[in-house]
Amino acid sequence: MNSPATRGRNGSKKRKASRGRSRLRLPMRYLLPTTLLVALLAMLMLRGYVHSEILADHRVRDADYHNEVPKDVRAGGPVIDARSGDAKTLRIPDRRIVLTFDDGPDPVWTPKVLDKLREYDAHGVFFVTGNMAARHPELVERMVEEGHEIGLHTFNHPDLSYQSTERIDWELSQNQLALAGAAGIRTSIFRPPYSSFSYAMDNKSWPVTEYIGSRGYLTVVNDTDSEDWKRPGVRAIVERATPKGDQGAIILMHDSGGDRSQTVAALDTLLPDLKERGYTFTRLTTALDAPSAHTPVTGFALWKGKAFVSAVAVSERLTGVLVVGLAVIGVLVLARFGLMLLLSFLHARKVRRRDFSWGEPLSRPVSVLVPAYNERECIEATVRSLVASEHPIEIIVIDDGSTDGTADLVEAMRLPRVRVVRQQNAGKPAALNNGIRHARYDIVVMMDGDTVFEPATVRELVQPFADPRVGAVAGNAKVGNRDSLIGAWQHIEYVMGFNLDRRMYDVLGCMPTIPGAVGAFRREALERVGGMSEDTLAEDTDVTMALHRDGWRVVYAENARAWTEAPESVQQLWSQRYRWSYGTMQAIWKHRRAVVERGPSGRFGRVGLPFVSLFMVVAPLLAPLIDVFLLYGLVFGPTGKTVAAWFGVLVVQAVCAAYAFRLDKERMTHLLSLPLQQILYRQLMYVVLLQSWITALTGGRLRWQKLRRTGAVEAPGGSSAQRPRRAAVDAGAVHGDSTDRRPYV
Repeated sequence: MNSPATRGRNGSKKRKASRGRSRLRLPMRYLLPTTLLVALLAMLMLRGYVHSEILADHRVRDADYHNEVPKDVRAGGPVIDARSGDAKTLRIPDRRIVLTFDDGPDPVWTPKVLDKLREYDAHGVFFVTGNMAARHPELVERMVEEGHEIGLHTFNHPDLSYQSTERIDWELSQNQLALAGAAGIRTSIFRPPYSSFSYAMDNKSWPVTEYIGSRGYLTVVNDTDSEDWKRPGVRAIVERATPKGDQGAIILMHDSGGDRSQTVAALDTLLPDLKERGYTFTRLTTALDAPSAHTPVTGFALWKGKAFVSAVAVSERLTGVLVVGLAVIGVLVLARFGLMLLLSFLHARKVRRRDFSWGEPLSRPVSVLVPAYNERECIEATVRSLVASEHPIEIIVIDDGSTDGTADLVEAMRLPRVRVVRQQNAGKPAALNNGIRHARYDIVVMMDGDTVFEPATVRELVQPFADPRVGAVAGNAKVGNRDSLIGAWQHIEYVMGFNLDRRMYDVLGCMPTIPGAVGAFRREALERVGGMSEDTLAEDTDVTMALHRDGWRVVYAENARAWTEAPESVQQLWSQRYRWSYGTMQAIWKHRRAVVERGPSGRFGRVGLPFVSLFMVVAPLLAPLIDVFLLYGLVFGPTGKTVAAWFGVLVVQAVCAAYAFRLDKERMTHLLSLPLQQILYRQLMYVVLLQSWITALTGGRLRWQKLRRTGAVEAPGGSSAQRPRRAAVDAGAVHGDSTDRRPYV
């Protein structure tokens, strides 16, 4: 893996699309992280589904016509039996009470109601909604175990008078599914939402009652309404719930839907008072001397219900975890943006003071190493940009076994101060170490074979070495091919996500990566840490952390600009970033012992590693929660607040991006694509990081690969001599065999 600035060299070696065209088809191995994200969204959607946040109840009744309702029904009892086609009604016998509770089960109030019923040895009927039953199956199971009867109250509590028969069937079936999963039963009694008395049946609700009857259900309304939902006070609830004389009654109460403390308190009075008057509190079917409403569920229907309830339980727990994660990422995002703005401001103010100096201007020659593998399309522009350098340099091109004549092309240029070192294909770290051995000078600049330097880049890059404490310097990597949409998005990422970060890490003294595209090292420092290591895919991050642990300062030179070619297809970008993320994790793990060590290593371990881990690994992994909850809010609500919160985060990001562009003197017009970048590009980065985590946790290994290059990048204002000579490259050409060690990923 290469650092954020080298990163134009990474990715898949194959490209069948023409330049500038994004390829959206990804290999099958990328489906696992994508599937995990889809599963996460599915769990959230299930959570919203069972919380009545879609298809929620909306009371829309506006008619009161009842000429189509049979008079016997309107003048009859609260139990309507339309199962045989000819509707009839039933009343509760004298001195019998059927206490009914709607809208539950509620985790707070239903247990209190059940406790009161058990205390007074009373039974009742609970008309449960499917969404609540699925969320609290243990309460439904308790109701059945304690001898109460269960009735359907739909799944999402809509007004069925304005629903289609398909929707009614769905509400009933889902309600039954929740009961099967919670208590292993079906029920044959039903109460429509918003129902009241038989005489209130109108032309809208009566057809629903007839249809419900045709489906095999008894429709149960009430003849005594406690109106506890109004919270009129305990005394008023008791008075309204008490039947006249010795008449039997179906009493309507609620165990959910708000504060039910008055309902619970009213039971303490109502139950003993009516028992003293000789009333019995019983189930509906018992009061009517009818068979039980419950039927056991077995076989596939039972397992289907249990699977549904289990999935709901998982979604509930997962949502709780995600909410905590969202709070954490919210704090991290705001903290990171705050630190970036503050510390970047301090860094800019420090290095841009007129009296700022690293020491005596450094003018002695330095060595520039250019490792190259099959860079024929780019290498000429790279070398010519170095020859035009304002600082005295020697140029060493290390050809790592190229098969396209890269070394021959450089030698044929016959440019002064340019040497070619050939080696068998051994990888980028080996090529750099070989270049260090051939270097004549004590400061070594490293760049990529597809990168172009400005004339002042080397001079700006090496000035911090006037401070003897500085062991390495990070330059300012720029995306050269920013004319495509993917290029523009990477341009924003480089300016804001990488260079603004480097300013912050410079102030904190824990710069995690010297970009391979534009970095410089003190030769002594490299020798002390053993040179470039092959232990990880992120040799640049690895060596930077090693320098910190050895006590060297690592700083950022904002004016040392280099122009690199970024990936131009989705697949190449995926491959590149996959290796960055994985390599960074490898480097963090390799240097983990720094956390418990003393001295400079311990300082980096207890300051640098936590910062890098938090902001480069953990925070990006949790960041998708912002977008996940945005989608959740758009679907389930509250939409307005959700959109406002997301735009708030976008505004904060835009402020940081604008400040970063101002510091780098970049045109603000590129920020017009920032919202689209947040919607599309960032999602791709999330999935890439997730796949890197999966690879790390499963012990997977990655192979070196190389991007196909076009040689289209040049420094702004570059002369014709600096411009690359385009090679006629077939769009589908493959550079090397995939089993070779690829030096530049």
